[in-house]
Order: sequence, then C-alpha cells, then structure tokens
Amino acid sequence: MPTSPSTPVVSVRPVVLPAPGRGEDLQVRVSAPATGDRLPVIVLSHGHGWSMDGYAPLADFWAAHGFAVVQPTHLDSRTLALPADDPRTPTIWRVRVEDLRRVIDDLDVLEAALPGLAGRLDHDRLAVAGHSWGAQSAGMLLGARVLDADGTPGQDLSDPRVKAGVLLALPGLGGRDLSTFAAEHFPFMNPAFDGMTTPALLVAGDKDDSPLSRRGPDWFTDGYHLSPGDKSLLTLFGAEHTLGGVAGHQVAETTDESPERLALLQRLTTAYLRTALDPGDTAWPDARAALRAAPHPLGQIQSK
Repeated sequence: MPTSPSTPVVSVRPVVLPAPGRGEDLQVRVSAPATGDRLPVIVLSHGHGWSMDGYAPLADFWAAHGFAVVQPTHLDSRTLALPADDPRTPTIWRVRVEDLRRVIDDLDVLEAALPGLAGRLDHDRLAVAGHSWGAQSAGMLLGARVLDADGTPGQDLSDPRVKAGVLLALPGLGGRDLSTFAAEHFPFMNPAFDGMTTPALLVAGDKDDSPLSRRGPDWFTDGYHLSPGDKSLLTLFGAEHTLGGVAGHQVAETTDESPERLALLQRLTTAYLRTALDPGDTAWPDARAALRAAPHPLGQIQSK
C-alpha cells in the first residue's frame, strides 16, 4: 500500500500548560515534521496509565508524514502515580476531555514551544485520536456522551473545532454489557453514541476479548454501529487490544505484536486523516482500494 515519503521529525517535551483547578499542570509533547507549512494537527489521547511518551509508532509516523501531533499526559498516567483514593479519581474521565480541550485552546502556545514551528500549523484542520480509554476521551469531543445512572445523557462535550477522529479500540456500551469489575470501577464507561456526528475512523481487533465487557470483540464496534453516518470501521484480523503494537515497540502490554499489522494501521490512519481533513486528497479511497486488492489482506473496511 503506497504512502507519502517521510520527513525528519522534531519533538519537544515537556511543554507545560497551566491548568488551574486540575491539581497538576498539563504536560504535553509536541512533534512535527521539520519542514512544511499548513500542517494539520492531531491531538492524541493515551490509554489508561500511559503518558505523552507512549504511542511512538503512531505519533512518529503521523509526524513524519505531514501532521503535527500533540500528546497530553492525563492524570491517570503511571508517571503521576495518583493514589487510588485521590479525590480526583472519580472524575478523571472528564478531566481527560478537558485536557484535550485545553490543548486545542492553547495551540498557539504549543506552536511557539517547538523551535521553527511557529506559524506552520493549520488550526482549521484539527483531528483527535485515542486508544482505549483515550478513544473514549477523544470520542467525547466528537459528540459521544456519558449516560448517568438513570440513563440520562450527560453534558455534551463535543467541540466543533474538531473535524475528524481516529478511535482505536473504543470501548462499547455500558450497563449490562460491562463486567462486574468494570461496572464497579469504571461507571463512566456508559456511553451514548447517537450524538457522535463528527466523521471518524474506528479501529477494532477481531481478537480483542476485553475483561471489561461480558461480550466479545464486537463490543469495540458499538461506536461504529450506533453512531450516525460518515464513519468507517477498520477490523484488523488477529488483532488484540494493542492492535499489533500501537502503544510502543516491544512493550509489555503488547500481546499481539505484529509489525505488518502495525504498518497497515499506520498507513490507513494516515490516509484517512489526510482525506478527512482535505476532501480533495484521494489518499483514503486509494488506500481502501489497495486493501481490497491485497491477496492476503490483514483487515477489512466498512463505511457508512
């Protein structure tokens, strides 16, 4: 599957954004290609326990292919070591969404922090991405909402500045679909997808059998099936929760390490974002056609 040539990447960390009321200022990594102008921006939300230093296979690839990538460290990061009884714990899911919004609000500050980046970002071509809990966080900016205990949708936290999303291993429905452990410890994992109207690519592994759900791998496809149109679903064959290794190369959490599957994911997400943020770019339809024509495809794509 063809892709555009890569360019050298420049990265800076940590960039610290003041965050009154959060308890910790927000630490961010900014990565961008060394050359190029009108760079589209991807705000990448990490999974539970990770930080701005994770997800190099995605962040570095996207940056090398023309995107500025911004990675905040959320409060659940192991690098911050919050105790379980920290009073912020019950609302970390919401603070995560506020972190992403703060990054978008402060793009000018982040742009100025990386030498040579000032004036090169296109603030109108903005996407969010996330993996696992990060996918839920990013999905909230696309219009997903958390249901209260009585089933009433919570506050709409969508952001019209976000034009597209990439949601990797997005947790599905809550309620009786959750395991006993998840229902007890993650009550916020109770989404409604009917308001998730912003275009998005969802990625699920057909071997991702989560202990958080009473269902099987199809739980991670709920966001596609239950949200309004202009969505695509990439199902990766043989992939478990880290989808071949999105969190990093040779990390302990990767149970399904696959350079081939990861390379496909890198190319397809890049192609999707290029077209989603620039409808005149044919990268996404070209990539879909190449996947269909592959003699032994590693996945399949549905769209609506």
